[in-house]
Amino acid sequence: MKIRSIEDVPLLSTNLRIMKFWSFLLEHNWRRYFALIPYIFINTTQFLDIYFSTEPIDAIVRNAYFAVLFFNTILRAVLLCVNRFEYEEFMHKLRVLYNDLMDSEDGVLRKMLRECTVASRFISKVNLIVGCTSCVGLHMYPLFATTKVLPFGMYVPGIDKYKSPYYQICFLFQIIITPAGCCMYIPFTNLIVSFILFGILMCKVLQHKLRNLKDVRNEKAREVIVWCIKYQLQLINFVDNINNLTTYTFLFEFMAFGAMLCAMLFLLIIVETVGQMFIICIYIFMIFAQSAIMYYFANELYDQSLKVAIAAYESNWFDFDVSTQKTIKLFILRAQNPCAILVGKVYPMNLEMLQSLLNATYSYFTLLKRVYG
Repeated sequence: MKIRSIEDVPLLSTNLRIMKFWSFLLEHNWRRYFALIPYIFINTTQFLDIYFSTEPIDAIVRNAYFAVLFFNTILRAVLLCVNRFEYEEFMHKLRVLYNDLMDSEDGVLRKMLRECTVASRFISKVNLIVGCTSCVGLHMYPLFATTKVLPFGMYVPGIDKYKSPYYQICFLFQIIITPAGCCMYIPFTNLIVSFILFGILMCKVLQHKLRNLKDVRNEKAREVIVWCIKYQLQLINFVDNINNLTTYTFLFEFMAFGAMLCAMLFLLIIVETVGQMFIICIYIFMIFAQSAIMYYFANELYDQSLKVAIAAYESNWFDFDVSTQKTIKLFILRAQNPCAILVGKVYPMNLEMLQSLLNATYSYFTLLKRVYG
């Protein structure tokens, strides 16, 4: 049975329904503004708090971390709203491709589709659990602080945020708006990971078809190769669409990730209680896990697209007629240029890039530690 709505695509359903509830995708209603306006307000007060702050260095570093994190959350939500119809059009294309694989007569392809769907759902659940855990840690941090603090900084002119009843009001307001931010941040990551997972699946479909060419007669082989060429073009277009939707978001997150991780590592060595250290470890795990998941699967897409050329070469192409050999040679030539998720439309997102970023982050952290010490 064909899937007729993108909401019913198992690969997307959980995260898409969360986004639909907050009207970032599929709908446009008051919930979008209920989530965004308070976050824009609170993010503004966060940057003002950093500018006017007279608090200790650990409080400033922590507040700066959350200011950047909240800005990134708002950026994701705003870009989703601005590019809403492009996202929906792209997901409709994914739905068509998903239906084609689901209706395939090849049991191996259907099995790979199920495995991809299970992996996507598992990652979504884990990320949502990590997000909820981070929210709990955010609100518990003041309980372990040695001085009176809020979950994150905010500055409102003319108000002393640490005096009653303003402290209680600010604390309650921050508790209320945090879940909406989690729903803006985590499902976006999950959705993009699902897109990348399907791109990886498309690469594996091509590999499967090409490796089975050795069992196909000469006249049938050309038909399979032509199908693979068309499917390869769909894969290239699929990855290009992901890049058009996400590349500048990834560029900002690339720049912000190193700074946020460095700040948290520095904060880890200057906090005063074990409880604070534990909660900061949760923050570090959250930002690292979100980036590592994205970079890992982007790297996997890069590797699997390269393996398409290897699979084509291993298909006993030299046993086919000259015309078919020329066709498959051109296919191999194109497949040697791998599909890649790009950061700023320039750098491929892969584990090598993540390693370089972590090395630079640790170098800056070491420098900061020496200066502070």
